[in-house]
Amino acid sequence: MELIGKVYKVMPVETGEGKNGTWKKQQVIIEVDGGKFPKKVAMVFWSELTNSEAFVEGGDISVEFDLESREFNGKWYTDAKAWRINKSTSGSTSSSAAAYNAPPAAAYTESDIPPAATVEDDLPF
Repeated sequence: MELIGKVYKVMPVETGEGKNGTWKKQQVIIEVDGGKFPKKVAMVFWSELTNSEAFVEGGDISVEFDLESREFNGKWYTDAKAWRINKSTSGSTSSSAAAYNAPPAAAYTESDIPPAATVEDDLPF
């Protein structure tokens, strides 16, 4: 899938240790033009895709990603995992945009993903 929008907020890089070694991930919030009510989507970037030069707040970005859901303690959580960044140039998302390639999300194993924290039922939705 592909998502085209503007970088709304860049979160700090998170790192940790797994059985396969050190991992790092970063969340970037992308605002998608929804007309009167724009939508915000939190994308997760792993390994070499973190700290990309494409992550400029207010800048145009195009991201190719996979959606994945997993169950934890009877609840389901969905992640949007990016595997390619296409930084838009001069406001367009043409095929000439600079591409930053990474292995597809399938290259990451379940052990690369940190366990989800225990979550209380105090979510506002």
